[in-house]
Amino acid sequence: MPAREAGEVFGPRMTLFADVLSVGLATAVACLPVLTAPAALSTACAVLRGAREDQPATAGRYFALLRRRLRTGDLAAGALALVGVLLVAADLALAGAGLPGGAAFAATAAVIGAGALVVGLRACARPASLTDWPAALREAARDAVRDAGGSGLVLLAVATAALCAWMLVPLAFLVPGPLAMAVTAVDVRRGG
Repeated sequence: MPAREAGEVFGPRMTLFADVLSVGLATAVACLPVLTAPAALSTACAVLRGAREDQPATAGRYFALLRRRLRTGDLAAGALALVGVLLVAADLALAGAGLPGGAAFAATAAVIGAGALVVGLRACARPASLTDWPAALREAARDAVRDAGGSGLVLLAVATAALCAWMLVPLAFLVPGPLAMAVTAVDVRRGG
């Protein structure tokens, strides 16, 4: 990273941190209509990936890119994600109802849900998600199996984001930025 310029109060790393938080806030706002969540996170990953090529990582660029890309495929990905979350929640609720073998069923449902979450987040980080969700999902599923360390890092990023949001609820509006940065870094790490 370049050194501070004359008159600059904070260095480039602090500027990137502020950009990540502003993109995170913009992502949280864009995720409010639940069906847009995958497109919002994918756009955040694209904006943060562009910071490597000296493109601005600002909320303005984020919303401009999001406006250009929202299409039926993005809404279908959001509907699929919503159905998946509801299915896992229903499975866990049924397992907790005292059914025989409920503990094993709950563990299996949790593992399947965590795997689907990792694949979904890794798909959002893929550049292909901007234009072709099925291709991004195939690549992400392949990477999730081949790069178990990266998948573990994605799960750690999700756990950290959930813990931050649980400890201090207003942070829930900022965690999409660092989460997008984490999954993008895992994807760039894999590609590099």
